[in-house]
Formats: sequence, structure tokens, C-alpha cells
Amino acid sequence: MDVLGIVLSLFLLMFFAYRGYSVILFSPIFALLAASLQGLPIMPAYTELFMGKAVVFVKSFFPVFMLSAIFGKVMEDTGLAKSIAQKIVQSFGKERAILAVVTACVVLTYGGVSLFVVVFAIYPFAAALFREANIPKRLLPGTIALGSFTITMDALPGTPQIQNIIPTSYFGTTGFAAPVMGIIGGLFTIVISLMWLNYRHKQAKAAGEGYGEGHTNEPILQEDGESVNWMLALLPLLTVLVVNYAMTNLYTWNPALLDPFKDMKLALAATDVKKVISIWSLIIAVASGIILALAIGGRRLAPGGLPKALNAGAVGSLLAIMNTASEVGYGNVISSLPGFKHISSALLNLKIGASPLFSEAISVTTLAGITGSASGGMSIALELMGKDWLAWAHSIGMSPEILHRVASLASGGMDTLPHNGAVITLLAVCGLTHRQSYGDIAVITVTKTAAVFVVIILHLMTGIL
Repeated sequence: MDVLGIVLSLFLLMFFAYRGYSVILFSPIFALLAASLQGLPIMPAYTELFMGKAVVFVKSFFPVFMLSAIFGKVMEDTGLAKSIAQKIVQSFGKERAILAVVTACVVLTYGGVSLFVVVFAIYPFAAALFREANIPKRLLPGTIALGSFTITMDALPGTPQIQNIIPTSYFGTTGFAAPVMGIIGGLFTIVISLMWLNYRHKQAKAAGEGYGEGHTNEPILQEDGESVNWMLALLPLLTVLVVNYAMTNLYTWNPALLDPFKDMKLALAATDVKKVISIWSLIIAVASGIILALAIGGRRLAPGGLPKALNAGAVGSLLAIMNTASEVGYGNVISSLPGFKHISSALLNLKIGASPLFSEAISVTTLAGITGSASGGMSIALELMGKDWLAWAHSIGMSPEILHRVASLASGGMDTLPHNGAVITLLAVCGLTHRQSYGDIAVITVTKTAAVFVVIILHLMTGIL
């Protein structure tokens, strides 16, 4: 009965998220429902369990969310993101339209631009290119999703996206953890998915189907003056990657940086510099990218455009982090319930190959699918079982780096189910429905999930990180 209460709570959260209701509102409601069904008082469960863990998550990751959102907004408003997207699309041409759109999305997201910003930045050019190449518009959401929601979100080493940063706090790793396995998982995803999209294009072409008529939200490309040189526009993206790598792997952080605060008898969330190096490095990297983007494209901002861009980015980050923090709070309540012991025991006992990797992959991708959020599902899973997986890995001599990479990869697997916020936004921007275009996103979702297990098997066979 205890387990059924948890299952009911998860089902209701997924159902309401699918119907478009905010998880900020409904995750505490259904968390408290599960708590009450197991005899726990509601108010302590809300203020101490739910909010207690949500606050810790905000403390740890808000700077990354905020600076990344500001960076994306600055890249968008200065026209730098547009210049990069336009150049890539034009360079590939209509003969390789699908690859062009995927490449443009990969470049922008790997450089630190938020996937939501990328969707808005690339759509006008991608739609125009698909129309010119006479490729069905219904294939466009899957193409953009492949470039934005997959390899640069969680697979490629050093990507500044939050899905690659969250595991660092749980495993003491960096964003460059298990680079070879990350690249292999990314290549598997991109190759299989590109083959699928090209197959779908050939099918449509053979059937005489073109771009189509009567679409909604069709973009109108307008010239707004001279664009920024695309090579200059790339510099802020490269800066984020280079500075992040340098601060993570080349710079030696002083382990005594926290000592003055310890001497003041202050309660610190992090007791060891090593646990926060990845976050500190990314903060410095993204801040550097913002400064350089403003230096290159700041003159293109309209009067009053700078405070507008900064404020919009800062405010926009609040919704993103509160969505994820609410899911983390929900996970903390669920994990505290007696019935969850049965669930966690079952997941932890998935000892395929005497490794924690299968348990971790299935747990993370399942929770990401239920919540419709890669970062939220992964955060819940790591809060619940991260310490157990780490202890298990230490007991068999397994590097925490592979735990990091598997968690990241798995988070970006089943997260893109129909109720995922990014999927809903993408379809809305493209002016298409789930019925028209979700099938291709579903194939990418399955491929991405399969990539996790390919990586696990290869690692267990070779030991390569």
C-alpha cells in the first residue's frame, strides 16, 4: 500500500505536467499527498523535507542557472547567436539541410547557450532552409531536438549545460569526467538519429511530400542591419569552453580558500574546495563569455537594451531553477517515506555485472521520464541514491567519473517524453503538434536511452573512461 501511494503521486505529477500545469505548484501538492497517505504530518513534510532540500539545490546551482540564462539572452539580443546560426545554415546549403540545422544547434549549445534560446535563435533560419530544400516541416522539431537536447546537453566532455554540472556535487568529479565514454555515447546518438531523419526525408520525397502548405507561425526573415562577423560571434562560446577547461584542469585552486570562513565558525554547505571547483570554474567561464559577448555585440543593443537583457536573463533563470528545485524537494519527500525503501532496494539490487551503473542508469532515466525533466529527474535520483552508488563504486574500485557520465547521459534519455517542457516549447515555436512531429523526437529519445547502455557495456568490457 505504501508503494502504491508513491506510484499514485508520481502518476498524478506526470499527468498534470503533461496537461501543462506547473510543477512548482503541483510537485509539493503530490509530495504531501504521498506523505499523508503514509501517516506523516503535512506541514513538517512541506517546510522541513520539501523546502529544506529545494533551498539547498537553489544555493548550489542558482549562479549557474542565472549566468547561463543571462549569457543566452545577451547572445540573442546582440545578434551573435543569429550570426552563428545563419552562417552555419548558409555554409551547408539546402543539400545537407538536416545536418546544417543539427550542427548549428550543437555549436550554440556546446558553447553555453541555453537550449531554449537556441530553439528561438535557429528556428527562422532552419524553417527557411527546410522550405528551400522542400523538406517536410514536420521533420524540423526532431532535427532541432537532435542538435539541442542530446549530445551537447549531457554527453560531450566540458559542456556547460546544467545536466553535466549537477553530478559534480554528488561524485566530486568535473564536467570533463569520462570524456571518451561521453564522446562515444554522443556519436552513437547523433549517427543513429541522423540516419533516421534522413530516412524519413527520403520516405517523404519518394511519396512526393514537400515542405507543406498552411503552416502556422511561419518565420519572416527580416534584415536588421549589418550582422556581426560570425567568427567574432563564436569567440564568447569558445571562451566559455576554454576558460571552463583551464579553471577546472589547469588552474590549481588553493585548498585553504574556505579556511577564513571556517575560522569564523560559519556553517558552510561545502567543507572541501574540491566539491565546488566545477561550479566555481563554470561561474567564471560563463561570466567571461558574457563580458566578451557584450564587448563584441554590445553596440547592437537598443537604448536601454543592456539592463533589459540582463534583467530578462536573471528573471528567466528563476523559473528554470524553481522547476528543478521543486522536483528535488519532491524527491526528498518521497525518499523519506517508508514505502520508498522497497523501491530504492529494488533499484539498488539491479546488480547486472556487479556494477552500480545499470541501477543508476535505470533509476535516473525513469525519474527523468516521470518528471519530464533531465535535471530534475537526475537530481532526485542522485539525492536518493547517489551516496549508495558512490559507495558501491568505491567498493569495486570503479572511478566516480563513469558514475558522473552515466548519470548525465541517462538524464537526457527518457526526459523528452510528451510532457517535457522543452518539447512543448519546441513544437509551439515550430507551429506544429505532437501528432505531426513527436514521432521523430520519440525515436531520438529511444536512441539516446540506448546510448547509455552502449556506454555502460563498453566501459565494463574495456575500463575506458
